[in-house]
Parts: sequence; C-alpha cells; structure tokens
Amino acid sequence: MLFLALCFIFGLAFGSVSIPIGKIISVIGGESCYEAVIIKNLRLPRVLGAMFSGISLSCAGLLLQTVTDNDLCSPNVIGVNSGAGFGVMLVLCFAPSYYKLLPFAAFGGAFLATIIALGISQSGTNHSGRTKLVLSGIAVGTVFNSAIAFLSQKYPDVLSSYIYFSQGGFNGVYMKDIVLPIVLIAVGTVIAYSKCKQLTVLCIGDDMAVSLGVNVSKLRMLSLLLSSLLCAASVSYAGLLGFVGLIVPHIARRITSNNMRFLMPVTCIVGGIFVILADLLGRTLFAPAEISAGIILSMIGSPFFIYLLIKGRKRND
Repeated sequence: MLFLALCFIFGLAFGSVSIPIGKIISVIGGESCYEAVIIKNLRLPRVLGAMFSGISLSCAGLLLQTVTDNDLCSPNVIGVNSGAGFGVMLVLCFAPSYYKLLPFAAFGGAFLATIIALGISQSGTNHSGRTKLVLSGIAVGTVFNSAIAFLSQKYPDVLSSYIYFSQGGFNGVYMKDIVLPIVLIAVGTVIAYSKCKQLTVLCIGDDMAVSLGVNVSKLRMLSLLLSSLLCAASVSYAGLLGFVGLIVPHIARRITSNNMRFLMPVTCIVGGIFVILADLLGRTLFAPAEISAGIILSMIGSPFFIYLLIKGRKRND
C-alpha cells in the first residue's frame, strides 16, 4: 500500500511539467495556484483512472485464471477486451450523446465475448484445455476487432476516437469520465473479495469444492460476470489496455500465497502500481511527446505471454 501511495504521488508530480512534492501537498491542503489546475483537472483524474484500471483488469484476470484453471487467461487474451470495445463502438457510432451508456455497453460486449470463447473451447470431443481456450479467445477477439474496424470505416467521424481507444491510455481522461466506472470497479472488487473462501476451495479442484458445499457452476458464472463488469468499466474510459490481467496475477502469486484472501488484495495493489507506472513511463520517457500506456503495457506483456506459452508447452511435454 505504501508503494502504491508513492506511485500515486509520483504520478501527480511528474510529466511534461514537473511539480515539487511539497507543492502537491500544498495543493491538497487547499492552496490555489497554477499547479493546482494541472493537478486537479489533468493529473488527478489520470492517475486515479490508471490506478482503478489496474485494479479492475488485474482482478478480472485473477478471476478468469482461477475459474478456468488456466494461467494463460486474461481479459485481452480470451477476447473480453475486444468484446467490450465493440460495445463501446456501438454507442460511439449510433448513440454518441449517450456516453453514460458506455460502461453498460462495454459490459454486454465483454460478457458476450467471454461466453462465446468458453463455449467454443468446451465444444467438441478433443479438449486441449489451455491451448484451445487461448485459440478460441484469439478467434473471438479477431471477430470483434474486425467488427470494430468495420464500424470505424463505416462511420469515419469516430475513426480518431477508435485509434486512440484501440491503443489504450489515459490522456484526456477527466473526472466526469471515471466517476461511474470507479463505482462499478469498487462494487465488483468487493463482491469478488466476498467470494475469496469459495474461490480458494475451487483452486483445489471441482470435486473437492462440491464436497465442501460450493456451487461450482454458480460461482463460475458469477466470476465471469464480475470479470466482465470489471473489464468493461476500465475499457469504457481507458480503451483496450492489454496484458495487465495476464501479468499481474503471476507477479502477485510470487509475493504471497494462493489463499485468495491475501492473493486478491495483493493482485489489486500490484495492478494499480503496474498501470500507474506504465502511464508515468509513457508520458515522461520522451517528454513532452507521449506514448500511450497501452503501448508500454503491450511491449512488456507480449514477451511475458510468449514465455508462459513456452513454459506451459515444456510442462505438458
């Protein structure tokens, strides 16, 4: 928590214009000055958005990995991000004035993508588990990405919004954009944490969970709903951020135990730190020019995903 607080302060302090930490404390205390405008109107919404986006995506990734028993699962890998993005694009194209519908449209698309990917992976007689789910997710994500690209060409007025949206980032995020998503993320995370005991039992195996009184199918469906909600809330203002839900749960497992009561909070904290640092790196590395947080996360996440694939193949061999 201390490191998360430090990262939050660094996010407020550094950028194209550096602000002394003492001045930040003064602004928090109520001082009115030029720096206060930058902090309150620009950087505070941006850092808050990055932190809660990291919390939501990492928690969603942990839920997906737990209920599918697949450490390659994450919102972007199985097409959840793309489904949420498709929902957002529908609103941007057909009802742009109803921006408050974005989180709900994103949720519908995210949940649809999750259900389709899991349905395809479990169909047929030749189950290849981890690999089949990943391939199903890639296929579903490709379909939704194609639909998004089609809409962006059909409605060129939203093309610039789509390009920024597809990269993912927090430039131009204001407080009005994140109030509702933050509420949804907070509610979803609290509900997920309330199921930690059952999720811990599920890690042992379905049979053991059933013998201990856990309704496995109900728990899985609730977890899918929560992961879709968390992902959708982030996508509605941050765009398609990739690999957070894949990387962060693996880091958290190295820090703490597999007991969900400890693993889930650590995952959320590490997720917040991870995305804040990615955004901070993107806006300071080549300042005053800026690289979106989504590009930074993809540069880190792609090699990590390849590593997990190779590791999983060696284990199976």
